[in-house]
Amino acid sequence: MMPTPSQPGRTDGCYGRVLEHAGHNEAEQQIRAAIADSRRSGNKSKRLWAQIALANRWREYGDYRRAGLLLSLTLGAAESLTGRDSPLVAATYNDLGVLNKYTGDFASSEEYLQRALRLYESAYGPAHDTVATVYHNLGGLAHAREEPVRGEVWAARAVQIRTGLHGGDDHRTAADAAAWAALLEGCGRLDEAEAQLRRALEVFRRAFGDESCEVAVALHNLAALHHRRGNLCKALVGYGQALTLKERILGASHPGLAPTLVNLAAIYRRLECYNLAASCCVRCIALLAPRVDSCHPTLAAARRSLARIVLRPHVHEELDDRGPSACF
Repeated sequence: MMPTPSQPGRTDGCYGRVLEHAGHNEAEQQIRAAIADSRRSGNKSKRLWAQIALANRWREYGDYRRAGLLLSLTLGAAESLTGRDSPLVAATYNDLGVLNKYTGDFASSEEYLQRALRLYESAYGPAHDTVATVYHNLGGLAHAREEPVRGEVWAARAVQIRTGLHGGDDHRTAADAAAWAALLEGCGRLDEAEAQLRRALEVFRRAFGDESCEVAVALHNLAALHHRRGNLCKALVGYGQALTLKERILGASHPGLAPTLVNLAAIYRRLECYNLAASCCVRCIALLAPRVDSCHPTLAAARRSLARIVLRPHVHEELDDRGPSACF
């Protein structure tokens, strides 16, 4: 949902602020207008920054193919215009890293993010917003790779930097804290994760209201904590709230619904509601299969879950998945 491009569900910078108050189509029109204006004026740098913003829009709305093509074109143009060590190039590396995390190309994702980190630290020092953003995104990559211990270190550093810059009640700090919580949960530190999530949720609601991607992701992750603790009824309610909110904000065909669907499927299987579980798995697979690598963990989890439903009672539930997955 970590994008300051690429924090969960929200883009930083001037174009991102426009989008907070605009629908998807209106936002895209405004960015395209900025690109056209910069072409007419000959401002190549402004045009490339706007292209990054447009690629982020496409990624956030699930159009990974177009986002990747535009970012690749932007990277070549940025390197030609500003050299390989500029903030513009670093921003493109960062966003390519985030995109490749979503598509499941984790090796490329890490390479791009590490490049961005080196450039940002060289340009701005170790305690800058851009540096915190890349730490956040490296934590997200580790979460996607199911390496929570490694990712928790990155995420904690992002929170430390952002708290020093903006304080604990800023929405940027809350976004980092919520992401950190997902990794704490993966490390088994459930009470710490819940404390971070509940504080972040309060900040999100004050900053954005009840209808935001940030709130939806936090609700999902609180449900995942209930799930891991074995409180299936509370988990089911929480996932349902998160899914309904995501559908209203993102639409019913967005790949960001997939983590909630796969966790709902696991709950329904435990409750022996096999038709509902299968429906969630089928929907998750349909959302992800055209967009991500075939080995993507969420897609693989949905396929395993569907196979267990089809093969029951020959597969024992004690050999079930690794547990609920948090959103990042």
